[in-house]
Amino acid sequence: MFGNMKCCSLILVFFFNVILCISQVFGIGEVIYAINAGGEAHVDSLGVRYERDPLQGKVGTASDYGKQLLIGRVPAHDQVLYQTERYHHSTFGYDIPVHEDGDYVMILKFCEVYFSAPNMKVFDVVLNGDHTIVPDLDIYDRVGKGIAHDEYIPFSVINGKLYYNEEESDIRGGKIRVEFIKGYRDNPKINAICVMKGSLEDVPKLPPLPAEPETDDYREEVDDKKSAKNRRPSGPRTPDPYSVDDTSIMLPVFVAIGAFIPLLFCLCKL
Repeated sequence: MFGNMKCCSLILVFFFNVILCISQVFGIGEVIYAINAGGEAHVDSLGVRYERDPLQGKVGTASDYGKQLLIGRVPAHDQVLYQTERYHHSTFGYDIPVHEDGDYVMILKFCEVYFSAPNMKVFDVVLNGDHTIVPDLDIYDRVGKGIAHDEYIPFSVINGKLYYNEEESDIRGGKIRVEFIKGYRDNPKINAICVMKGSLEDVPKLPPLPAEPETDDYREEVDDKKSAKNRRPSGPRTPDPYSVDDTSIMLPVFVAIGAFIPLLFCLCKL
């Protein structure tokens, strides 16, 4: 019995050290808030624990429609954070407790799992009622369908006030609020939220989007331009109408004048 308990303790210590090492390698700051919108609790591949959505059964609609997709840019273990979401036919938001001064980063996780074209879902994200931190967000236009997209929002808290882009707002009741604003196209949504102490340099980022290959039409257009530039015209060169020698045109006039002068001289002597 004691042997089994000792073995379990060693395993727990091992996993704790692994998570600690991963956090140090990726420079993760102190996580103060993390929720999986529209879904259940989940510990991601970096050891960050996302709590069950606190708005479950209260505001908006929880959806796991994205589970039919494989989400790009993230490992398989973390795809659930982008496969579940909460949306609402009106503006909605989350209250986030902040009790200490310092620098923070809010990570908003999005993924378009329904629409297959841009301009179908467009909305704003507002922080603390005063700061528009993501204007006119069109997830499909940013990354396409089924691709993870994170927005990184740095802000500071000093003496009970929130500062974002050198603008301030009051913090009431020790909480800040992030809201997803109903726009003119479809409903606002969010897949997951994480807030941590630290700077942008402390936040692990999504890998860059893969470069799009050149299309055949684009390559043909480039080849046509190159061939047109290097092409030499066939056949004799077309004469320049403005380069014709004027003397050849005036020659008959000169001959006529030369013949008329002797005739005029003879008539005058008669």
